[in-house]
Amino acid sequence: MLVAAAVCPCPPLLVPEVAAGAADELEPLRAACDEALAAVLAAGPELLVVVGTGPDAEVWTEGGAGSFHRYGVELVAGLPGGRAEGPELPPALTVGAWLLGRAGVTLPTHACAVPADAPADRMLGLGQGLAGLADRVGLLVLGDGSACRSVKAPGYLDERAEGYDAELARALGSADTAALAALDAGLAAELKAEGRAPWQVLAGAAEGAGLTARLGYQDAPYGVGYLVAAWS
Repeated sequence: MLVAAAVCPCPPLLVPEVAAGAADELEPLRAACDEALAAVLAAGPELLVVVGTGPDAEVWTEGGAGSFHRYGVELVAGLPGGRAEGPELPPALTVGAWLLGRAGVTLPTHACAVPADAPADRMLGLGQGLAGLADRVGLLVLGDGSACRSVKAPGYLDERAEGYDAELARALGSADTAALAALDAGLAAELKAEGRAPWQVLAGAAEGAGLTARLGYQDAPYGVGYLVAAWS
């Protein structure tokens, strides 16, 4: 069953080597991610599963790695306790692997990529399946909120974006699985909120687990909604 989960955004700029001169700007976000992941590890999971978006549905059960080469940085991040062979991790899961490495995680770890447009019912079912993989499962769920919070945002300014992120913060900060399960895929796509599918995996995994939540970070630097939460 699911015993804890960390919800983190996954911008490549989270990695100081990628952010370069702007690295200090996201230090509070890094610290919040570290704290959320530490809460998951403190819950004593037997298995950790990293969930994030990717172009195709794919799983890694015996290791895997991704690189930041596309951002001009000679840095590779791998999942703990496994080989770095097979398909490369997509960007979201690569950031997740980097967070795990930063935390020194050595637990058995799987990774799961889900398409950003995956249907909600499939994501809920996937979450239920992941929660049943071991007696004590921890999740690291990666996804950004809306990318339409300012005129300089990737999706330009959309007046709906701030309210969307505020409701998302409420749901993630209160372990409201019903609200996450009800997130509209069409609206998420319009607001470029790529975390929608991973959050619904979390909703499925946490259903009936009786977890409580704490919101650790909520902001929109660069016009993109970033939220961090710890469920335990």
